[in-house]
Amino acid sequence: MSQAESFDLLVVGAGTGGCIAAKVGAERGLSVGLVDRKPFETIGEKVCGDGIGKHHFDLLGISPPVGEELATDVLGIDVYSPDQKTVFRVEGEGLQGFVINRHQFGQRLLKNAIDRGAALRDSFHVFAPIIEEGCIRGVKGRGLKREGVTELRAMVTVDASGYAAVLRKSLPKELGIETGIQSSDVMVCYREIRKIQKAFERPEFCRIFLSQRTAPGGYHWIFPKSPHVVNVGLGVQGKEGFKNPRDFLYREVLSQEIFKGSTLVHGGGGVVPTRRPLPTLVSNGFMLVGDSACQVNPIHGGGIGPSMMAGKLAAEAAADAITKNSTNAEDLWQYNLRYMTAYGAKQAQLDVFRMFLQKLDDSDIDFGMSQRLIRESDLLKLDHGEEFRLSIPEKSRRLAAGIHKVSLLRKLRYTRHRMREIRSLYANYPRKEHLVMWASTVEDILRDIALKA
Repeated sequence: MSQAESFDLLVVGAGTGGCIAAKVGAERGLSVGLVDRKPFETIGEKVCGDGIGKHHFDLLGISPPVGEELATDVLGIDVYSPDQKTVFRVEGEGLQGFVINRHQFGQRLLKNAIDRGAALRDSFHVFAPIIEEGCIRGVKGRGLKREGVTELRAMVTVDASGYAAVLRKSLPKELGIETGIQSSDVMVCYREIRKIQKAFERPEFCRIFLSQRTAPGGYHWIFPKSPHVVNVGLGVQGKEGFKNPRDFLYREVLSQEIFKGSTLVHGGGGVVPTRRPLPTLVSNGFMLVGDSACQVNPIHGGGIGPSMMAGKLAAEAAADAITKNSTNAEDLWQYNLRYMTAYGAKQAQLDVFRMFLQKLDDSDIDFGMSQRLIRESDLLKLDHGEEFRLSIPEKSRRLAAGIHKVSLLRKLRYTRHRMREIRSLYANYPRKEHLVMWASTVEDILRDIALKA
């Protein structure tokens, strides 16, 4: 026999974005339901790189991690060329942050949401949206510890269920949400937490290693959690026929001297949508937050910070619409406008840069980094969401440096042009009535990049 409960706002998924959405919604006076498939005590556990920038805490006005939540402070990132002869140290405002202990941090966010008034339904499996008259009105689910279907109804439902996107993938096309994404736009990852014997040098700097041979279409990373504990992982582009990232990690990375005698603490894999955000994050009575919305940095796959900010923006837009008792897509559109102009523009231009990098071979990357065709300052600007412009002397220097790789220079120049173009499109995100035309323009640019970059 079916049971039913009703809320103003229902959040599916108690990850970082979902917990922030639930907390902010409750603070705005909404009745909030928060559901997750995991039991309370394991919510927050997730296989990821565990890194997050300090600026996200500043923008959200929440306390940074301390105590058991904090593994180590981060000052920047070292980026290695495939031959590891060139290292870019990228540091400065925006790259300072933390490597966190994911479970403890997730538990804090969950408890904050509950303390503000959100009602948690843990160990709860959501299997279908409730759709009535072209509007999402909640979900159908079942408690994992008890039988019987439960309907959780709401004026606005948020899918914050991660890459699984349990609601988004079930929506009919007429609701206007992109339900699936291309396999080439995802990264398949495997990572381990390992104890190492020799202390890690400069643990305040995370390390990213670029190599098509070692990690096809991706990279591998070493993020220190302490001088003797590291988060080490590898991601490969998830296009058809991709190879197992665990095999690459063991053969190409864990065989290195730094891991001699190391011991495994925990291992696991996952899938990350490393692309620009979906064209729209809202439909009638419905919103997307986090990985389900593809709100991940396309270059390094970091998604904790963007998901938290998205949760805040989504809950604020939902509260405004619910107060007016009208929750159609038009009423929720301010979430699209605020997220796309603030973060979507940055992620879109980084998506173009990702496509450029994935088409280079290791010799091109080695040459480009050694000759400083791209520099640390360029990467810092990109991380800030800025476009990098070159002075005439700098253009001349890079032209002279790249004279032996003219085709690479042309690709880089073309990519920079397309990055500016798509960044401008997202910075001028349209109203709902112009979305189809805007999205078509974006797709035309991306198709052209796929052919030429």
